[in-house]
Amino acid sequence: MSGTDPVCTAPSAGPQPSGACAGTVSHTLAWVARLHRIAMGRRLRDLGLYPGQELMMMRLWDCGAVRQSELIHSLGLDPSTVTKMLQRMEQCGYVRRSPDPADRRAVLVEATEQGLALRAGVEGAWADLEESTLAGLAPAERTELARLLGLVGENLTKETDEEGGCTSGAGAVC
Repeated sequence: MSGTDPVCTAPSAGPQPSGACAGTVSHTLAWVARLHRIAMGRRLRDLGLYPGQELMMMRLWDCGAVRQSELIHSLGLDPSTVTKMLQRMEQCGYVRRSPDPADRRAVLVEATEQGLALRAGVEGAWADLEESTLAGLAPAERTELARLLGLVGENLTKETDEEGGCTSGAGAVC
């Protein structure tokens, strides 16, 4: 199979690298995820956030105060990446870190009032991106796409052993 073979091209993504021809869906999924992140980044910029920070805020909004180690685990990110994100967000006044009273070695992270105030803007950005992303799809197609992506997500969850839920916190929804 060559890079010019019609089977080896993703719809609207252009020709795939020859090494990706055995994974047309995976290549397309990576391409779409990249574009989605860029589009969300443009929306978040207006709120003073970087891509990924809104996911951390969503976790804090849902879970309340949570240990930094649990936040790292639930986001599935490298500890140094989360620490850097938290430092930036703390400097902006969106989060607060403090010693855990139950274990002084652990650090609790929680959204500040300023961080809580971001919620409406983040939800609006996600709603706007949802409409832009799904433009042209009928309601039944949107439902089917969500179902299929859910199945893909379940497969990848098994592959990666990721859970992503709240493990503690007053507002836990899990």
